[in-house]
Amino acid sequence: QVQFVESGGGLVQPGGSLRLSCAASGSIYGIYAMGWYRQAPGKQRELVASITSGFSPNYVDSVKGRFTVSRDNAKNTLYLQMNSLKPDATAVYYCNARPEIFTSWYDSWGPGTQVTVSS
Repeated sequence: QVQFVESGGGLVQPGGSLRLSCAASGSIYGIYAMGWYRQAPGKQRELVASITSGFSPNYVDSVKGRFTVSRDNAKNTLYLQMNSLKPDATAVYYCNARPEIFTSWYDSWGPGTQVTVSS
């Protein structure tokens, strides 16, 4: 069983910043990538940023240059620094993990953390 607990969300004005954190626990198989998903109201969950076990990041085009994903393997913690936030970033943010020998992310989701960008 794998568990994720996200934190750090909140209400921020456009142009502001937030830093999200995610603590992962349980039996994550082998070496693994970690990622941040988000789900806006009425939309499907989308992968926003991910980072491999070798610290190679990847981002969806809409956040490149503004979001930075990082991880602390010693603490099994994932971070997402979000700068220059826009209203379209409003969503619930979730983290997840993917063993790098597999193509699928775990079918286990934490409660998420709400990010609201509004003036």
